[in-house]
Amino acid sequence: MDLELSDDQRELQSSVRAVLERECPPSLVRMVIEKGKGTEELWARMVELDWPALTVPEEYGGIGLGFVELAVVAEELGRVLAPAPFLATAAQFVPALTAAGSAEQCRRFLGAVANDGIVGSLAVAEPSGSWDVADVAATAVRDGGSWLLNGEKRFVFDGARADEMVVAARIGDTTGDEGIGLFVVPQAALRSAPLQDIDASRQYAGVVLDAVRVEDDRVLGEPGATGPVLRRVVDEATAAVAAEMVGTCQAIFDIVHAYVLEREQFGVKIGSFQAIKHKLANMFVALESARATTYFAALTVAEDDERRPLAIATAKASVADCQRLIAQEGIQCLGGIGYTWEHDMHMYVKRVKATAAMFGSGAVHRARVAHMIGLTGAASS
Repeated sequence: MDLELSDDQRELQSSVRAVLERECPPSLVRMVIEKGKGTEELWARMVELDWPALTVPEEYGGIGLGFVELAVVAEELGRVLAPAPFLATAAQFVPALTAAGSAEQCRRFLGAVANDGIVGSLAVAEPSGSWDVADVAATAVRDGGSWLLNGEKRFVFDGARADEMVVAARIGDTTGDEGIGLFVVPQAALRSAPLQDIDASRQYAGVVLDAVRVEDDRVLGEPGATGPVLRRVVDEATAAVAAEMVGTCQAIFDIVHAYVLEREQFGVKIGSFQAIKHKLANMFVALESARATTYFAALTVAEDDERRPLAIATAKASVADCQRLIAQEGIQCLGGIGYTWEHDMHMYVKRVKATAAMFGSGAVHRARVAHMIGLTGAASS
């Protein structure tokens, strides 16, 4: 397992960074936050460059790259707080179709991602806030030649703008991973609305399923037997979120580093103070640890390594610890200006804080790690 990026992966990283620095400056993110517009042009540019099709298999019109490449792009998107539905589409919708869809369904839906730039998403979590497959409570009931879905979903990435959404629902009187079905539901059949949260640079939505009718050609895999598949898809989404958080943490570190090399107190740069040096050193160590564990997790996904669940849980826990330290120290090192609306710091802190709760908090994933290595009886989610 090679933990170094290849030349092609580094070239991808450089090209994505160059595009985002030009197309997604902080002013664009501010416009999204303050005025609620500006994402359409950025998404159109991503579609033009085939980014949503990054991991779509070539036979369905995609580029056919692997999960490490997806992690590279996700990190760069996190670095600039890109307010486009890339993660929802490429790291949630696409893996669900690839893992559970038939060849015909993949041609239909993944082809639409690759060729038409449709936005997709994944609806798993519910009002309980749990992302665990075992906690899915929305129901799917057979009704003639189709299915009726009822329930409520929360924290759906770009759920109010997604053209298609993979919805997890429970079939019959089942528990755990048993009885889980995956259904591709069009936006027109849903009642979705943006949720109000601290991070206005990305939209999360609540979705109401009120007797939503889904035809058989929109059911992924064997109804009631897709729980294990969904668990793997959620793991992939978690790893992608961790990679994005690494990018945002890196941006906070870079802002702080540049600031302490310019700001003066008592006639000297504050970066020369021992206390500031210690803060930067601790931030750097946390950041590199989070990056290393995240890319190891990405490799386990790419190589279908049996250590994948443990690696992903470790990565999310490590990144959660990293963001907690870097967000706190980042604001403190900037002093009073770090609290102002005019400075960009609050945008990065809000993004990383909101994302830290998605697909399980650091505490949840530490519990998963403890369970997987035999330290506890059961992990909560």
